[in-house]
Amino acid sequence: MKKSGGEIALDIIIYILLILVLITTLYPFIYAFAIAFNEGIDASKGGIYLFPRKFTLDNFKAVFSNHEIFSAFFISVSRTVIGTIGTLLFTGLFAYSVSHNDLMFRNHYMRIMLFSMYFSGGLIPYFILLKTLKLYNNYLVYIVPYLFNSYYAILMMSFFRGIPAALEESARIDGANDLIIFFKIIVPVSTPVLATIALFSGVMHWNSWFDSVFFVPNKNLKTLAFYLYDLVNKANITSMGNAQIDSKASAYALQTYTAETIRMATMIVVIVPIIIIYPFLQKYFVKGIMIGSIKG
Repeated sequence: MKKSGGEIALDIIIYILLILVLITTLYPFIYAFAIAFNEGIDASKGGIYLFPRKFTLDNFKAVFSNHEIFSAFFISVSRTVIGTIGTLLFTGLFAYSVSHNDLMFRNHYMRIMLFSMYFSGGLIPYFILLKTLKLYNNYLVYIVPYLFNSYYAILMMSFFRGIPAALEESARIDGANDLIIFFKIIVPVSTPVLATIALFSGVMHWNSWFDSVFFVPNKNLKTLAFYLYDLVNKANITSMGNAQIDSKASAYALQTYTAETIRMATMIVVIVPIIIIYPFLQKYFVKGIMIGSIKG
């Protein structure tokens, strides 16, 4: 069917708008890469927009010259993996249970869940609670408080309710209990929503710095996101613009990079793992959100 002149004009406008959105979205990443791979002193002169003018790897060498980043990287990776698995397991079991209307005290559980979504005790009571539970300055402070999430539970409940009841009934006839049904029947058919929540939870754990600042004074337990946060703060308050680097760095390095290039290099180190993982989960992400909203 041949399009009219108005439809063609509308398509052109839509394509132009999409291109502008694409450019607006990608340019900050392109700029960050250009600065991160450019010599610091040269970058301070300005004029770098798309590509490095003087290519160098010294910025990344300076970032990795500080041994603390390796410890922070390990903490962030382990926190992301353990925290995501824990969230899926704990929240998934809760969502599966309350998705059944015959669960005893189901309405009370739902009220508590909904109340916690909208109201919080505040930072000071939360801090006191962590101290009481022996989670302050403990690695588990990255895991335990995030095992349950009300939004994730609602998303899972919406999906679980759309699974045919005949699957569970046939499994119960064969003698399967609730745990067997959950792990061998519900989990395999719930890949879209589980992958979606895994992406949400993983990004949250990877980017989280707030708890590391206030609840973990131990430097050996700091996360990579905190490392970036601390580096950005140091760069902003340093009047000479000198990067805060390890005292063993060479004199040549001190002359080739600045706080800005170090900051960009650190940011690249933090975001690249997420950029690599996201394409593999994108199809599940879109499908999980759509199915969860439609079946809700």
